[in-house]
Amino acid sequence: MRKKIVLFFFVTFLVSYSLCITLSVQAADVLETEEIDEFVTNYIKQNGLPGAAIVIVKDGKLVYEQGYGHDSNGNPLTAKSKMRLASGSKPITAFSVLQLVDEGKLNLDDPVSNYLPEITMDDPNWKQITIRHLLSHTSGIPDPTIIAPANTLKEGVERIRDWKLQSRPGEKYAYANANYWISAYLAEKMSGMDFADYLQQKVFSPLGMKYTFTTVNSGDFVLELPNGYVTAYGTAIPWTELEQMKTGAGGVVTTASDMGKWLSLHTNEGKNELGEQVLSKELLEESYSPQFGTEKYGLGWSLSSPNIKPARISHSGSLSTYQTQQDIVPRSGYAVAVLLNSFTPTFEHAYEISSEIIELTEGKETEVKAPVPKIIDLSLGVLTLLYLILGIRGVILSRRWSEKRKQHRAWRFYLRLSPQVVPVLLIGWLFFIVPTLQDNSSTIKDAFGIFPAAMILLSIIFIVGLVLTIMRIYYRKILI
Repeated sequence: MRKKIVLFFFVTFLVSYSLCITLSVQAADVLETEEIDEFVTNYIKQNGLPGAAIVIVKDGKLVYEQGYGHDSNGNPLTAKSKMRLASGSKPITAFSVLQLVDEGKLNLDDPVSNYLPEITMDDPNWKQITIRHLLSHTSGIPDPTIIAPANTLKEGVERIRDWKLQSRPGEKYAYANANYWISAYLAEKMSGMDFADYLQQKVFSPLGMKYTFTTVNSGDFVLELPNGYVTAYGTAIPWTELEQMKTGAGGVVTTASDMGKWLSLHTNEGKNELGEQVLSKELLEESYSPQFGTEKYGLGWSLSSPNIKPARISHSGSLSTYQTQQDIVPRSGYAVAVLLNSFTPTFEHAYEISSEIIELTEGKETEVKAPVPKIIDLSLGVLTLLYLILGIRGVILSRRWSEKRKQHRAWRFYLRLSPQVVPVLLIGWLFFIVPTLQDNSSTIKDAFGIFPAAMILLSIIFIVGLVLTIMRIYYRKILI
C-alpha cells in the first residue's frame, strides 16, 4: 500500500512538473506586444531619446515591428524609417564573403594576399593573414582613431600600406574596422561587382530588403534620412554625422522592417521567406561559432559571454548619431533588432532595449532602470557650473593674485601659472590640432559631438584657463 501511495505522488509530481513546463513555454510563446510598447515608450522618455524602431522575429517569421518617437524633421518614426546600421553592417559583409566561399570562389583559410596581391602592409606577417582572420578580428590589424579620409573602397583599403600589425595573425582578438574594409574589397574583387551592387543583388534583393543599401561614407547624403541626434543632459540634440569611410564596416542604411527579413533568414537555417537557401546551413553555423584566437567572436558575429542568459549571437553598432543592436537567441528561435536615431556616449541604449525585449520573449517581467547617462551628464553639468563660478571669481581676483607675486622672479611666476596653462595646451591640442591630423575629415564640431557634456566642461576649463593666464600676465606687466 505504501509503495502505491509513493508511486501515486511520484506520478502526480511528474505530471504536474511537465504541465508547468508546458504552460511556461506557452506563456513565453505568447508575446504581449502591449508590454513591449509600454516598455520602449517609457524607456525613450526616461532617457531623453528622440525615437526608436524595433523588430522581432521567431523561427523565420515576423512577430512584431514598431516605431516610437520622432526624427529630426518632427516626423513619427516607424518600422519603415531609414536608419544607419553602423557596425551592425559587419555581419552583412561577412555574409557576402561567406556566399563567395559557398560558391567556391574563396577559401576561408587562404591568405588574403592570394586574392588581393595589390594590397600590401608594412609588416612581414601581412601575407599570413587569412580571410578567417579578417572576419573574426584576429588578423592583428590595428584600429587607429585618426585615419585619413577616403572616397572609395579601394582608396580606403590602400590606407593600410604604412601600417604595422599589433599582433601575429591568429594570435588574439582585436576589433578593427580595417578588417571589414578589406573583406568588402575582397568580395568586390572576387565577384567582379561593385560591393554596393553585390549586396543589392546577392543579399538584399533575395531577402526582400527593399529599403536597404550601403553608402561609402557615414555622412553621405541619403534621401529620406534626416540627421540623427547626440544626447546630453537627459535630452537629445540634432547633429550631423561625422564623415568617415565606412564601406564594409558600417555603411549600411536600413529599416527595422528590413532588419526583420535579415534576422528571419538567421532563424530559418539560411533560407529566405520563399524557402530559397541564400547561404548554406554549414557556413551559417560556422559564422556563429567561436574562432581560433577568440571565444567572443565568430565570423561577423559577437558571441555572448557565459554569464549572459539566454545565450545570444549579436552585433552592436554606433556612429556619432546612431546606435543599433541585433540579437539572435538560438534557444528560443527569437531574434530582435533595435535601431536608434541617436548616440549616447556613455551607454548602449540599443543593447539595453534589446535585452529587455528578450526578457519579455522569455516570459519574464522587465522594468526601466535608472537613467545612468542622464545622471552622468548632469553630474558633469554641476562640475561645469562650479568651475565656471570659480573661474569667474579667479578672473575678478587676477589683479590681487598678480600683485601678491609681483616680487617673484619670472620663472617662478610663470611656473605658478602652469595649473592653468597645461590644461589650456592639452585641450587646445584636442580641439584644434587633432581634427587636422592625418588630413582626417573631422572638425571641432565633431569633437563636441563625441561627448557633449564632457566637451562643454573641457571648453569651460579651456576658456577660464586662457582668460586667467592672460589677465594674470597682464597685471604683472603693469604692476612691475
